[in-house]
Order: sequence, then C-alpha cells, then structure tokens
Amino acid sequence: MLTLQLVSFLFSKFKEGPTKKLKVDSFLHTMCLHDDQLSAISARFQAEMKKGLSAESNAAAAVKMLPTHVRSTPDGSERGQFLVLDLGGSKFKVLRVKVRDGTGIRRGGVEMEERSYQIPQELLVGRGAELLDHVSESLKDFLHEKNISLEKRHPLAFTFSFPCEQSALDQGSLLSWSKNFRARGLQGKDVVQALRDAIGRTGGMNTEVLAVVNDTVATMMTCGFEDKYCEVGLIIGTGTNACYMEELRHIDLVEGDEGRMCVNTEWGAFGDDGALSDYITEFDRELDAASNNPGKQIFEKMVSGMYLGELVRLVVLKMATLGLLFAGHVSNALRTKGKVTTAHVAAMEEYKNGLENTRRILTGLDLTPSLDDCIAVQHVSTIVSFRSSNLAAAGLAAILTRIKQNRKWRTFRITVGVDGTLYKTHPQYPKRLHKVVRRLLPECQVRFVLSDSGSSKGAALVTAVAQRLASQKRKVDETLSLFRLSSEQLQLVKARMRAGLEAGLRGEGSSEIKMLPSFVSRLPDGKEHGKYLALDLGGTNFKVMLVNFKKGVQQSSQVYHKIYTIPLELMQGAGEELFDHCAQCVSDFLDYMGIKNTRLPAGFTFSFPCEQTAIDTGTLVSWTKGFKATDCEGHDVVDMLRDAIKRRNEFELDIAVIANDTVATMMSCAYEEPQCEIGLIAGNGTNVCYMEELKNIKTTEQKKRQMDNGSDGENKEGEARIQTMCVNTEWGGLGDHGSLDDLITPYDGEVDLNSLNPGKQRFEKLTGGMYLGEVVRQTLLDLTSRGLLFRGHVSDALKTTGIFQTKYLSQIESDRMALLQVRSILQGLKLDSTCDDSIIVKEVCGAVSRRAAQLCGAGMAAVVEKIRENRGLDHLSITVGVDGKLYKLHPHFSEVLQETARVLAPQCQVTFVQSEEGRGKGAALITALIRPKGEM
Repeated sequence: MLTLQLVSFLFSKFKEGPTKKLKVDSFLHTMCLHDDQLSAISARFQAEMKKGLSAESNAAAAVKMLPTHVRSTPDGSERGQFLVLDLGGSKFKVLRVKVRDGTGIRRGGVEMEERSYQIPQELLVGRGAELLDHVSESLKDFLHEKNISLEKRHPLAFTFSFPCEQSALDQGSLLSWSKNFRARGLQGKDVVQALRDAIGRTGGMNTEVLAVVNDTVATMMTCGFEDKYCEVGLIIGTGTNACYMEELRHIDLVEGDEGRMCVNTEWGAFGDDGALSDYITEFDRELDAASNNPGKQIFEKMVSGMYLGELVRLVVLKMATLGLLFAGHVSNALRTKGKVTTAHVAAMEEYKNGLENTRRILTGLDLTPSLDDCIAVQHVSTIVSFRSSNLAAAGLAAILTRIKQNRKWRTFRITVGVDGTLYKTHPQYPKRLHKVVRRLLPECQVRFVLSDSGSSKGAALVTAVAQRLASQKRKVDETLSLFRLSSEQLQLVKARMRAGLEAGLRGEGSSEIKMLPSFVSRLPDGKEHGKYLALDLGGTNFKVMLVNFKKGVQQSSQVYHKIYTIPLELMQGAGEELFDHCAQCVSDFLDYMGIKNTRLPAGFTFSFPCEQTAIDTGTLVSWTKGFKATDCEGHDVVDMLRDAIKRRNEFELDIAVIANDTVATMMSCAYEEPQCEIGLIAGNGTNVCYMEELKNIKTTEQKKRQMDNGSDGENKEGEARIQTMCVNTEWGGLGDHGSLDDLITPYDGEVDLNSLNPGKQRFEKLTGGMYLGEVVRQTLLDLTSRGLLFRGHVSDALKTTGIFQTKYLSQIESDRMALLQVRSILQGLKLDSTCDDSIIVKEVCGAVSRRAAQLCGAGMAAVVEKIRENRGLDHLSITVGVDGKLYKLHPHFSEVLQETARVLAPQCQVTFVQSEEGRGKGAALITALIRPKGEM
C-alpha cells in the first residue's frame, strides 16, 4: 500500500517536475542540439580533418591529424614479452605484457602484470627531466619487484597520452601538455629520447624504447587484437580524443602512398579556431576563461569528463543566482570551482537512484533542495552530458564518413574501440552515443567495444605489430629478391640470347633458339593496294579480316573483321576439328561480307613456331600457349587449312602466305614506319623477329632462289633488298637446355612442371602473359603457407591453377589503383585480404612483371646489337613494331623493357611503335607483296 509521503512525492514529481524541466530546457536551449546541427558540426569536423592532413594547411589547422607511424592493426599472430610505461594522469603504470600467439583472429592471449605509481604534484609542474627520472626509477623498482633480469634486453613501449608530432614510431616531439601537466623543458622535445636519457641516468637497465603511443591509438590496437574490424579508437574520459586508420596517400606529412596509417586526430582542439563559436554557451566561455589553457581544447572542454561537472556547477550557480533554484539561495560550496565532479554527474543520472543521489550531492553543497530542485538539477546534468555524447557522436560520424568515402563503400561494417572513465562509468552515456552515431550514419554497421586495459595492452601490441611487420617484410623481401636481376645478370641474359641467336642461324640442332627463316625479304613501301583476306590464329580467338589498301592513297587502308572463339576442347582436341572450325569461321565471314564467290588472296598469321621451306608453307614445330591439338606437329598447317576448306566445298581461298604473328606485326608497323625492321610480341606469349643478313642464314640454294617473294626481277629495289630476310627467332625457347637455370626460381619451376610442355619455352614462361599470373599465384601460395600472407590461411581459391590471371597484374600495378581496389580484386578471387596483404600482393606482382620486362629488354638489346654489328655501324637507329596485351596494357612493362634495352645497348637508338590491327594487317601486306594485283 502506498504511503501518504510516497504519494505526495510522486505527485510533486510528475506535476511540478515537468515544469522545472521546461524551465531548464528554455535556459539551456543552446545546449540542446538537434540532428541537423549535429550533421553540420560533423561536416565542419570533416573539413578540419582534410585541412589537418594537408601539408599546405596543417600549420593553420586546429585539428592536427598527427601521423602515428602505426601502419597496421593486430592480426592475432603477434607474440613476445614487453615492458610498458603508461603516463597520462596523476598516476602512471609500469607493466610487463606477454603476448602469446595461437590460431585464428582471436589467437593466444595477453597476460599483464602491473603496478601504479603516484606522481607528486610538484613533478607535474616541475622540470620535465625530474618527472622522467621519477618514471625511470619506478621502472627499475618494478623490475626488482618482479624479479625481471636487469641484464637481459627488454623491448619497451611508452604510452604517452599527450599530443606529439611523430617522425617515426619511436620518436615523438611534445606539442603541448594537457590534463594539469605543465612540466618544463619537454615541450618541443623528443619525449622518447628524454626517456632514454632518464633511463641512462638511472642506470642498471637494458631496455630499448621501440614505440611511443598515444592512449587513443593504444585503445584501438587493444580492441583490434580481438576484432579485426576495429580501425577506430575513441577516448571519452578525463580528456577526449579519437584516432583511425587513414589511407597513406592522403597523409601529406608522411612519405609514401601504399597502405594505411593510424592518425591521431587530437580532436580536443576542434573549435580553437572558432569553428564551434555558434554552439558555445556563456557557461563554456566562463569555464574556458578559468582554465589553465584559455582558448585551447574547446571541443574537449565541451565533451570530456574533466569539465562536465564544472559545467553543471556553473549552470546551477547561474540558475540559483537568478532565483530559479533553491529559492535563490547560493552556498559558498556552490561558488567553489571543482565542487561538482563528473562522478557526481554520473551519479545524478542513475536510473533508479538518480534523484536521491542528486539530493545527497546538493545537500553536500550546503544547499536545501526541494524535490523539483533535484529534478531540475538532474535535468541540467542530463542536458550537459547529452550534449557531450552528441558532440562526440558528430565527431565520430565525421571519421566514419571519411573512412566510407576513402574506401568508396555504400554500406560498411566497422568496430570502434572505446576507453575512458566517462564512457565507462556514466550510466547513460554509451547508449546515447551509439544511438546518435547510428542515426547520423545509418548505412554504417558500427560496433562499440570497450577496451580492456587499453593504453598499456595496446602499447605492447603496437610494439608487437611493429616487430611482426619488420620480420614479415624481411622475409617477403628475401622471397622477392629471387626475382630481382642485377646489371651483371642482365648482361649475362643478353650474352646468352646473343649466343642462342648465332647458334640458331648456324642451324645447330641443339640451339635453344630456332631462328626460323620466314621467306619475307621485302618490307612494304606504303604503295600497296587491293583487297586481301587475313586469317589470324594464335590464342583463344580466331580472327578473320578483309583489308583494303587504297590505290593512289599512300599508307591508307580499310579493315573489316570478325573474331571467333576457339573452345578449349578444340585447342586440345583433334587437329582436323580445329582446322574445320577455322574453315567454318572463314565461311561465316565471307557470308557476312558478301564476298563468298570472290577468290581473294589470303595471308595466314599463325603464331606458333613453324619451319618454312617457302612463303606459303609452314610445318608446325611445336604447339605453345596452351594449344595441344593432335596430329598437327610435323605437318604443314597451310595444307591442313586448305584441306578443311576443301571439305566444306563452299568457297575457294588462295592462301598465298603463312606468317608468324611477330613477322606480321613488324610488317604492319613498317607500312607506317620505314625504319621498322624488328617485330616484338609481348602478350600471352613472347617472340621477336628481325631482318637478318641473308649471308648469315644457313639455307639451301633452293631457298635463296625464293627470297624475292615472287619478284619478276625488274624491281631493282626488290633485288637490292634480297640481301636480307626476316628471321622468326622463337626466342621463347631460350633456357630449354639449362642456360637460364641460375635465374629460375622455385615458383617458375612449379609453373613449368604443371604446364602442357614441361621443360620447353622456359624464357617464354618467365616473360609471357600466359604464365606471369601463375608465377604470382605460386609465390603467394608459398608466402601464405609460411604465414606471411592472408593470415596463413591457404584457401581453395589460392590452390586453384590459373585463378590469378595476368590481367590482374596490370590492374593491381596501375598507379591509379588504390589498395582498396586491389583488395576488391583479391576478394573477387575469394582471397580475404587485409591492407597489409594487398601491399604484399602488389609487391609480388611488381617483382614478377618487372623481371619479365627486364628479360625482354635484355633479349632486345642482344638483337639490336647484332643488327648494328652486322652492318658495321658505330651507331644504329632502328624501330621495333610491338604487339601484345602485356606490352600495351601493363602500366610499367613497356617502360622497363625500353629502359633495360637502352642501358644494355647504349650504341643503339631504339624506337618502339605499337601495332594497330598488326597481325592480320601484316599478313595482308605480305600477301600484297606476293600477289601485288590483289582484288581490285
């Protein structure tokens, strides 16, 4: 049964309480922030972040956005034993932290032993050296107490909860003190070096300070050890601050653009430049004026636990002075600064006992509050603390929005690690903060995790991560060094290529490089005319073209084409079926163009090594690039195509020419550039051809008589040029007899072993686009199995042959490709990567593709040097016609190839020209030289 006293209490609470609350709401209306205002504040904070990250505006920025040189959050594999010094309040702690590894993201655990030491007040405001001497002596005392060896080296992490400008992980210049610290002589100095000096003065300890860490960063790292999504740290305690993982390319104050780095926002200074002037109340101004640092840390004074109690006191004092509380009575205690604490604020807002706590606190201030006074003061406390959580939510929403924009996410999941007494002890604060953040950023699935011993544990983890990354980088570099070629090695490749060219020209059967005569001894002069068909077989597609060289218009042509897919079952099935398919494609094209009844001369580009005895014959030496069609090797492929056309019995075709794709590329570019006497293919496969002196080619007299490509003997120029012939080097075979064994890595060995032609085309398997992706995959597989990548998880995807296509190298190595996009590519391949993983994958791709380009450059240097010496020239100017997706699409391949050739052949000026419609058009040009009348 309700007592009369309790009924009276409830009646007054519900009747008069709301009236008092309305008066408080009116009195503090500027502290009551709605969502539009919070969004505006968030936008201003985003602008301040951008300003702080820029080298041009950082000096004037209130929010300093300090790089911490912490480049990675924990992945769970960290381990080791560390000492930690945690300095940031009236006490400081010394700890021994043991980090144990295990399996999975929640690997192992962390064990800590700690002891707190008082800091005498006189040291807070005395000389900085004396403060750090006290810290050092306490460290030595801790070592003695825990029986920790003084002789053994101990890695040490320093949690220093004050704004520092860091130039490295173990260097930090103090910008300013806060939280009642004012020790002289340290501001602007490296606090790590000052600590080292103090440890040296104390003597008898063998420590190495590896990291200085802000408490906010340490909080993020602690929570990141348990939750891989944690990339934000938040402190809401005596002070307030936030940090997050920013894209390195946006941090102007740090060199490099790969990866991420934790940025300590030092957001407590937000508003120091007036950005919050329209939200600052008279109470904020009064509190700021009476502080140790007027005009500084404005945001912190509106948010943090050091000031909330004082703000409540100032509001209650003003209301009492105006007669709105306590019947106008103002006690001396209420007038005294610091009499209302943040702990009082938290107590007043307790759900069940809040009103009773409020009455007790006010009575302790020598006041005699009525029930509605208690309700009003409780409401004041609620508004002040609510504003704090709202402002913190606005700042946090700005950080989350920036992360979202950086990574181009529409929705995302992220974890915020939180520490601080206000957040931990205030009964309503966490719920309010979470609710407002989610309301301001509904597309963000944000989780808040309370830090466990955040500062100390996190500092140890920063050091452990730094050690892990250093060890990982060393091991990755050792692996990638296998792909790095020295100048001496490149000279050797050039020499071996040259020796292979010479051996092939002499017709030595043991030569790795076949040097196949092409029976093309003339280059186009731009006057060719007529219509010609061109057929192109060299990869997964078969291309049919009609090329019309315009009569009377020099170097002008019109091209029509269709592309047909070659199914894998035909590439590796019966040869007769492969050529039947090609004949069917030709038939379709002739129907498409309406020329099926016209017998056109045709050139056949066939991108596989063939031994020719004439311009229109080609015996397949061996399949490459994934082809394995039966009953083709050792057979004339022109005859096989002619037979397939006869079997269809639908059209006639005059196949006048068979040309390698490299030869066709050279001819196509020579049509535009007369100095073009070399052809290069750098695509799925790789090859080179060039114009060799006829006297250097071991050949029969019968072959010599055919060198004029059907010339009638009246063309004097043709007779003059009969002294050279284009030779298809088939340089992809270099290394087949072991000449490259000293350069071949275990990863190349795996690729070769699993290929269709083990032991063959070794140079091509080091340089061709068909293989580079697989070399990368084998390397990634090894790094992962050694725990250096993808958290050591060897996924089924990574075990899948061919999953890492060479096109991914071009995409990943693009200068415009952010690591987020690299990570997206990897995730598309079902490779769950971190930012650090993405960096390593990019390094692997770069090492493999650079080696390929350098090897091609060394080979090209051998070719151009041979041509120069053939002609007895001191200096050679020559053009190379190039085709192939690797050369054309990879962002760095062409540049590295050209630079390597320039360095290794300094007496040759080599110009590279990309071929357009090269292979088909080139075959048509050769046909135009053989059948000069064509179809008019």
